[in-house]
Amino acid sequence: MNSTPESGLPRVTQQSNAFRPEATEAAEVPSQKERLSLHVLPPLPYELGALEPVISANTLSYHYGKHHRAYVDKLNELVQGTEFADLTLEALVLRTAGKPEHQQIFNNAAQAWNHTFYWHCLVPRSTEAIPATLARKINDSFGDVANFKREFAKAANEQFASGWAWLVSDGSGLHILKTGNGDDPLPKHLRPLLTIDVWEHAYYLDYQNRRPDYVQAVIERLLNWEFAAANLGT
Repeated sequence: MNSTPESGLPRVTQQSNAFRPEATEAAEVPSQKERLSLHVLPPLPYELGALEPVISANTLSYHYGKHHRAYVDKLNELVQGTEFADLTLEALVLRTAGKPEHQQIFNNAAQAWNHTFYWHCLVPRSTEAIPATLARKINDSFGDVANFKREFAKAANEQFASGWAWLVSDGSGLHILKTGNGDDPLPKHLRPLLTIDVWEHAYYLDYQNRRPDYVQAVIERLLNWEFAAANLGT
């Protein structure tokens, strides 16, 4: 069993201000089963109703409490007693990507990682103020913030069926990437800064088939720019 404090939790960068969900205040006391698991469902960084009216407490309770939890539980079932048992989520994603014999482990590890990352991409009270270094990177890569938002929304809306839209860094510039199902940028050696979940369970209870409305609302009202800047290393 991995006994480190961050067991099973994503860490995008090594900077002290980067993605560290294990540092957030726990929303609930973990069960005995969770304490004994290799990977645990990390707490949300806000209350269930904090993202309303963009994302309802009802949607978040199902998305986080049912879907995200199912990926974590299934992953523990798959890796228990195997060579993968002591690996972090990020290591699992990298070790199993592109290997058909480990597709189930990859799917569940990547989805567990993606969801934890996604919760931190959202903030109850977003602001138009973007940290200066990140703003410069966005302007250099996309012309301006408004064009970035258009391109980000386009990627999210054009991702066929289930998947994700990402803002990533390749070390020199920023790019927008879309991935299907549980795929993410980690195996491509890209650093994710932000993501939008476009699986139907992320929005259907609130928006039905109106994915563009959900995407636009998230981009305009919930994006966590400080989080993106922290993952960039600014």
